[in-house]
Amino acid sequence: MDRRELSDRYVNPYTDFGFKKLFGTEINKDLLISFINSLLHGKEVVKDLTYLNTEHLGTGEADRKAVFDVYCENEKGEKILVEMQRGEQQFFKDRSLYYATFPIREQGQKGEWDYRLKAVYVIGILNFTFDEQSDDFYHHEVKLMDTRSKEVFYDKLTFIYLEMPKFNKSEEELNGMFEKWLFVLRNLSRLMERPKALQERIFTKLFEAAEIAKFTKTEYDSYEESLKTYRDWKNTIDTAELKGEKKGFKKGEKIGIEKGRKEGLEKGRKEGAKEKAIEIAKQLKAESVPVGIIIKCSGLSEEEINSL
Repeated sequence: MDRRELSDRYVNPYTDFGFKKLFGTEINKDLLISFINSLLHGKEVVKDLTYLNTEHLGTGEADRKAVFDVYCENEKGEKILVEMQRGEQQFFKDRSLYYATFPIREQGQKGEWDYRLKAVYVIGILNFTFDEQSDDFYHHEVKLMDTRSKEVFYDKLTFIYLEMPKFNKSEEELNGMFEKWLFVLRNLSRLMERPKALQERIFTKLFEAAEIAKFTKTEYDSYEESLKTYRDWKNTIDTAELKGEKKGFKKGEKIGIEKGRKEGLEKGRKEGAKEKAIEIAKQLKAESVPVGIIIKCSGLSEEEINSL
């Protein structure tokens, strides 16, 4: 087949094409089932699943559109949202909570209804860190909790966040399916052969599906375009972060005493984060990127973006 050869052997799962190729297609749904079950301490939440439309509108015209990378339902009717979040956003926790309201509200029934709900899981694969207190704690499972008793108040709404930059285990250190899946997500595009530690049948299928040489011409062209978008986007984010960090550092180091230095650095970080978001939005807007994608990448509101 006449095509330009990429140097990578396997698809990059951080691209839109790569992630949906591996986890968002009916033919590969057993990959998604294995991945989801590995997140929940070996508890088998999913035996089978059905893919749902990834675009959902609220009940009113004023409601914003929510777009998920993968949206599915298991055999018990429980809803699962999976999203690959490539860059830090100013209000990413708010965004996760907002998205969770869609599969909750759509369960509402007209007429007599007792308000009984099916469980909702929101899974965020994050290509950034948000917990600065621990360098090695990367798997967050969040539920509604009673702050006095520390017991789970409501167990049907679960948020799972994976801070991928913190996962740095080598192949020899992997223990269990959860760590093996994280290793694949973190390293797939850099591998030139299947690691010996990943001999399970599910990984045989994953590496076959991920091999770029087996793509059709249409798939290859779509992936190449998706990869270009990802690299351009990543370069924009990296440049904006560098500018934000430099500005934040300069503002922090003006204060002489240690306490003032820390306060200045924190203030600089916050201001730098806002400036970084604005810089990202400006560059994406200059490239005529749709407003919805700019909102997703920068965390700014539509009004803020339109005013730039």
